[in-house]
Amino acid sequence: MEYGPCGGVAFDGRCEVAEHACVFLGAPAVEWHGVVPADPAPPAQRADPLPEPRPSAGAAAMRELIAARPVVVADFPARALDADSLAACARVLAGHVDAALAGDAGTARVQFPPAYRARLIQEQGLAAWMGVNARDRNRVALEAELAALAHTGAAGVHCVTGDHPRVGSRPDAMAVFDLDSTELAALARAAGHLVSVAEAPLSPPVEQRAARLREKQRAGAELCFVNHAGGVEPVAAFLRAARAAGADLGFIPCVPVVVDAGSAALIRGFTSLALPPGYLDGVLSAADPRRAGIAAAAELALRLLELTGVVGVDLSGGAGPGAELAFAEALAAIGDRIGAS
Repeated sequence: MEYGPCGGVAFDGRCEVAEHACVFLGAPAVEWHGVVPADPAPPAQRADPLPEPRPSAGAAAMRELIAARPVVVADFPARALDADSLAACARVLAGHVDAALAGDAGTARVQFPPAYRARLIQEQGLAAWMGVNARDRNRVALEAELAALAHTGAAGVHCVTGDHPRVGSRPDAMAVFDLDSTELAALARAAGHLVSVAEAPLSPPVEQRAARLREKQRAGAELCFVNHAGGVEPVAAFLRAARAAGADLGFIPCVPVVVDAGSAALIRGFTSLALPPGYLDGVLSAADPRRAGIAAAAELALRLLELTGVVGVDLSGGAGPGAELAFAEALAAIGDRIGAS
């Protein structure tokens, strides 16, 4: 990793995949100095010239929408490798949220490629904001994926370094990590995308997170999804710190969505998770957890949308096995309460 630390640093500073402290602790934020070659040697042969990048039509449309009003993005809950589930969840969400964030799930390492998922989602009338990780592909494969996403017309590309296979369901797979999220953001911007990145305000080193985001913006990021930070005031504090550090991009805070035991179990597995005090217990102890979870998420989302610099919210979470469609329906209900679309 060139531009660490990643978002997986434990609260005590430990690396998520090794029994030692994150190597970026105690160091200043790494300044953006370009995409670093894996091998500085010149190429052995000349490649055929490539056509000019095709800017994503979906990116242009999403920029226009964000300029007009706050947007509501929803984590996409469909089953991996199940085209029928993808289509069904997209149909439920279409018209109720502005885009689906179809990202990288640690519980499903094998998924359809992002560009193919984007096509399946958009065929149902829902804008696709696709997560692309650097764990599974080298830079050549990533450039191909970004070109395909631009051709598909993805609304946005969310660039993440990616969780290490050791912490997911496929420890047998070799990690690639040819690039990190900051370098990937630069490639995505050059490929014609609306580029988003993530930042974890409470993950050590906390004092460097704002400066790190500034460097991601210098690389090409336009928007930042703010990981769960414990409520409105912690998010507001991070936004102030980011602006003070020189990061003036748009912010999309994550709103935890919990409507049953399955979705609660999934969100508890998020790295460096911090929810508003009593949020999870309040939902699960309610007479009707689903109703309480929808109301709690909508209320928190509306409060976050009042913060300066916030251009939207992300309804964040996922479904337990077999509850994907019901979870999508809950996301749609929250979108209606917020006033999306």
